[in-house]
Amino acid sequence: MNAPISRRTVTASLLAGAAALGTAGPAYSAPAAAAGRPGGPHGHSETPTVVLVHGAFADASSWSGVVARLHRHGHRVLAPALPLRGLASDAAYIRSVLDSVTGSVVLVGHSYGGAVISQAAAGAPRVKGLVYVAAFVPEVGESALQLTDRFPGSTLGQATVTQRYPLPGGGEGEELVIARHLFREQFAAGVPVRTVQVMAAGQRPITLAALQEPATAAAWKTIPSWYLVATEDRNIPPAAERWMAERARARTVAVRAPHAVSVSDPGAVTDLILSAVRSVRSGHRP
Repeated sequence: MNAPISRRTVTASLLAGAAALGTAGPAYSAPAAAAGRPGGPHGHSETPTVVLVHGAFADASSWSGVVARLHRHGHRVLAPALPLRGLASDAAYIRSVLDSVTGSVVLVGHSYGGAVISQAAAGAPRVKGLVYVAAFVPEVGESALQLTDRFPGSTLGQATVTQRYPLPGGGEGEELVIARHLFREQFAAGVPVRTVQVMAAGQRPITLAALQEPATAAAWKTIPSWYLVATEDRNIPPAAERWMAERARARTVAVRAPHAVSVSDPGAVTDLILSAVRSVRSGHRP
């Protein structure tokens, strides 16, 4: 992996984060040193709040190592639990979270969360930077599944299991989970086994409809963007990640890591977020 992080530290951080963040709603954390000063006319002196949006087959605790590091740098952090029911509804929920934040925001999305932040940030004046972590960056009209299929290399289809769930108006929908015996290889290769067992047990299913739903907004066209490519990703082909990053004109870094890079390499993810924060505070585009 890219960062020499203790496996014991990662495991402890994930387990602690699962208890601290949970999955029942937005988890807000603001260390005492994090309160940003009101900015001038351009908000250059203001410390933005970092909002972390997880993707499919994960929950807010997948950001635990990143949250801990951002706290050490004195940043306010919000890590909401994403419903994973549909792109439009998920984006509307994240937009409601953004509307509750005072001051500027650096919005971070992992995996499917990238499609969500691209839509949620459209027309949101407080969002000053978008950070994509092994994530989808769709154009209007594109879906996550279309982007996955654009390049060869994803083995997610063979690793997922379809489940049925009841729809509010009657009938049933389809949702996907990663088979537990394939979870480590598919999602978190190289992450300690005990950590992966916790992740697999708590994975959040995503509806097939959410992955098929086309985007209706692309905030990356007007908001400065950063991108982390996970070169060992088996969910989203790394070639697709590079292509999306280039199209978005994002400042890009590559890390030798699996799809669950926020767990395997939280230091590298944090470094990219801090780069975005510094750029937002200075008022400079990447």
